[in-house]
Order: sequence, then structure tokens, then C-alpha cells
Amino acid sequence: MFVLNGYEYLLGFFFVCSLVPILALTASKFLRPRNGGPERQTTYESGMEPIGGAWIQFNIRYYMFALVFVVFDVETVFLYPWAVAFNQLGLLAFVEALIFIAILVVALVYAWRKGALEWS
Repeated sequence: MFVLNGYEYLLGFFFVCSLVPILALTASKFLRPRNGGPERQTTYESGMEPIGGAWIQFNIRYYMFALVFVVFDVETVFLYPWAVAFNQLGLLAFVEALIFIAILVVALVYAWRKGALEWS
């Protein structure tokens, strides 16, 4: 009856993956509070009035700090599967991982010398 044999579970998985967000959004629409007021229309609901415009310029150091963090965080994620399968990979994968870590160390030294890790 089903044309692609063995794909019934995949179809069911896609159905459940599509159904969960739809149900969550529908439930949140019915359960949310309906009362709105002038305070709900303000930019921030933190209890403080917003000062100035939203289009202020931030120092480039914040962006550099964030980029360095993201780069090293992603590289750490790439090292995790390697560490899990370390016993099966062999010597060549170990050498490749050492080269990868060496490139990360060079990048860290470069960012350090350029002052990308200085917060002040």
C-alpha cells in the first residue's frame, strides 16, 4: 500500500515534528493573557523608561569579543565527536586533531595580541 517501503517511520517523524510546534503555538495563543495597556506597548517592559534611540553605535570590541567566543565555542563542538571516537580513528586522525588545535592556538595568540580579548 505504501510506495516507499521502510519510510513509514520517517513520515511519522515528520508528522510529529510538524504537529508539535503547531500545537504549542495554538496552545500559547489560547492561554496567553489578553489584557493589554499602554505599558505593554512600550519598547521595554523592564520597569525603566527607554532613554535615547535604539540605533546607537556599540564599540567594536563587543563584536570582536563575541566573534572570538563563537569561533572557539564552535571549534570545541567540532572536537567533541573526535574525542568520542578517539579509539577507532587511529594515528592519522590524532595528528589531524593536533594540527587543528595548533591552528586554534595560533588564532588565540593572534586575538590576544590584537587585544580582542580585552574587555575594557
